[in-house]
Amino acid sequence: MKQTSEPLTPSRRDFIKLAGVGAGVTVLGPAVHSEPTAHGAGAEAAAEAVVARHAPYRVGKWLPSDQAVLDRWLAKQIRAVDANPKPLQPVVQEFQDLIENDPQLYMYFHQMFEQLPNKILFQTTPAGRPQVRDYEHMLQLINAILTTAPTYNKTDLVGFPINAILDWPMGTSGGFAAFLNEKVNAQLKKILNYWGAFLSSPASRYVLNDDPENGWLGRDAMAAMPKFVDEFQCEPEQPYYGFKSWDDFFTRTFRAGQRPIAAPDDNGVIVNACESAPYQLAQDCQLCDRFWIKGQPYSLRHMFANDPVAEQFIGGTVYQAFLNALTYHRWHSPVNGKIVKVDLIDGSYYSEPPSVGYDPAGPNESQGYITEVAARASVLIEADDPRIGLMCFMPVGMAEVSTCDVTVKVGQHVVKGEELGMFHFGGSTHCLIFRPGVNLKFDFRGQEPGLEAERININSAIATVQ
Repeated sequence: MKQTSEPLTPSRRDFIKLAGVGAGVTVLGPAVHSEPTAHGAGAEAAAEAVVARHAPYRVGKWLPSDQAVLDRWLAKQIRAVDANPKPLQPVVQEFQDLIENDPQLYMYFHQMFEQLPNKILFQTTPAGRPQVRDYEHMLQLINAILTTAPTYNKTDLVGFPINAILDWPMGTSGGFAAFLNEKVNAQLKKILNYWGAFLSSPASRYVLNDDPENGWLGRDAMAAMPKFVDEFQCEPEQPYYGFKSWDDFFTRTFRAGQRPIAAPDDNGVIVNACESAPYQLAQDCQLCDRFWIKGQPYSLRHMFANDPVAEQFIGGTVYQAFLNALTYHRWHSPVNGKIVKVDLIDGSYYSEPPSVGYDPAGPNESQGYITEVAARASVLIEADDPRIGLMCFMPVGMAEVSTCDVTVKVGQHVVKGEELGMFHFGGSTHCLIFRPGVNLKFDFRGQEPGLEAERININSAIATVQ
């Protein structure tokens, strides 16, 4: 990937979702009010400093730890919604009824917009688009999104439009409370499932076209994915390359031989479970920790949603890695072994810890935190190698990418590289969790884990038992 002429710092490269606040931006609605926030003046100053750089994004990527950005498609949606508001879909109307009939939620959804600082920075989204005025405007925008599919745009990140709408409000104390509320997250799950049904329908294929700029099979998209036809199962001679829906395109599979499995006969070699880049490696992890503070330590009891199995991993190792927008979104087994337990864990969709301040990249810098609170799955595998024993693969959904679709069953024996499941609509993040005493040597290909890390192919060796 080429980068723009302005050098990207670690806080910006690949993961910043800013288009900058430029001249001529129209602010919708009245100015926001200045009230106490969850993060304080220091966080506001930091956010302003980031936006002041007019940070570009890297072509074609979105943020696996918060891929949120309003691209030009969303800007058109905002104009269309404001010009011609439409009746809310029933699932969105349910959300409005929930907000208005619950006094606590009614307060939170007012506060999250009222508490935004009265500064020009917060009168636009982190993408430089007009900031949402209030929860009713928020619902109208969500309503419009539910019958659209993402288009490709090489100058913008392939973003999560709902997350982008909510990004600054998420950083207020009202937003922090609202988006951890169980009733809110239950309704958001219904909304995202509704959108997911559309993205899985033939009606969503309209973006799988050869438009040179916006089509996923067009000039710019294929330039960003130059090996697409060779790497992925598709039929270029067929309409839509043979894909049945946007989701079918997004969860596409590799052609045979594209990702060979490292050391298939050596149980001591652990392979990369996703097409992903290393984010963090933590050792001596605790049963309970203050996961919302700076550094976001892993808190095993909360990661496993109070499952007693967490106690077996006290003092163990957690490896976390993230995916990107243009690549493969299925998960493969990192070891040979037997599936002993599968749990789907409900959680949040739009939450970030107060410690990150007004993070213009949303959950991007919250990847550790969301392993404890976001919608996720726990797949426990008893490895054939006794030196590994019980381990866990934990996919973690983020924002619009929160459907963890597990395709294996308890009692099934899997081999390295065998499919475990997939994310729908997106990249997201995942963890490998090992018990104490498992001595592992990781190979990150000469790079340090973090937001700057580059992707390591799925099925390639990521660690070796010592």
